[in-house]
Amino acid sequence: MLPIVIAGLSAGAVLLIAIGIAMSGGGGGAVSSRLERYASANAGEPSSGGDEDRESAVVAGLSRVIERQDMSARLSTELARADMKLKPAEFILMWIASPFAFAAGAFVLSFVFAGLRNPIALALAFLIGAYFPRFYLRYRQNKRVKEFGTQLPDTITLLANSLRAGSSFLQGVELVTREARPPISTEFERVVREMSLGVALQPALNNMSRRVKSEDLELMVTAINIQSQVGGNLATVLDSIAFTIRERIRIQGEIQTLTAMQRYSGYVITLLPVGLAGILFLISPSYIGAMINKPPEMFGLPMGIVFFIVGLISMGIGYLLIRRIVDIKV
Repeated sequence: MLPIVIAGLSAGAVLLIAIGIAMSGGGGGAVSSRLERYASANAGEPSSGGDEDRESAVVAGLSRVIERQDMSARLSTELARADMKLKPAEFILMWIASPFAFAAGAFVLSFVFAGLRNPIALALAFLIGAYFPRFYLRYRQNKRVKEFGTQLPDTITLLANSLRAGSSFLQGVELVTREARPPISTEFERVVREMSLGVALQPALNNMSRRVKSEDLELMVTAINIQSQVGGNLATVLDSIAFTIRERIRIQGEIQTLTAMQRYSGYVITLLPVGLAGILFLISPSYIGAMINKPPEMFGLPMGIVFFIVGLISMGIGYLLIRRIVDIKV
């Protein structure tokens, strides 16, 4: 049964990855994706033709396939938001290899923990590996957006002071690239590169907003775009935006402090039963193995598996309800 289970899981993983790629596709054309590559390239790098010669045939072939299907634009944006120096084809290859790596790791650990020799444990490791690259991508994106939002008020103040000193907005952006820390300096440096390639200010700022996906940055970009059309004192506008963002960050910090106990209660209530079941499975597989015995059975499945599925669904609903209660918008 084990080869059949592995073959079925492999087909399911490839199907899930294909669905994920399709959901990530859409938006952006070949011209914008090429411009994005040039704008984000480091100074002094060789041309893309040299990189094309050095990359493997598998990556090159997969890159041509996803570019032909117009899937690479959205995935390139997702990787840029996470600041992962990978091509879409390389990320897809890692995504395909991840479930097999997790299953192989579980098989190696099975020599220490006998419970991992069960096909169900290998199947769970395979599914975790199929989900892990997407989880890691989201984690990197959220972490980067949080760091960006923390540095943004000081950056806006620096831009406003630069404008008051008589510098142009582009000179202020170049000052940010020199004085600020990543990821702020990296994103504003991309804006400068795009403008040096002939892109106007508004599209360059909109591209940065699309890459970072921050509400505070969208507020700043919108204000700059409106000011460029109707005129006004941009330094005063930026000061007001910086004050608004600082107040929002302060209020969000107070809310996080007041709701910390409720949030961690949701984590403990959700993960404690699953973690305890996993530990028991590793320590005494025969104790947990009684759940998969038939009879008794329900809907053609062992009664223990049915109860386990019902418990997971109930815990998931409880976790979502707790998150909705403590998720206070500012």
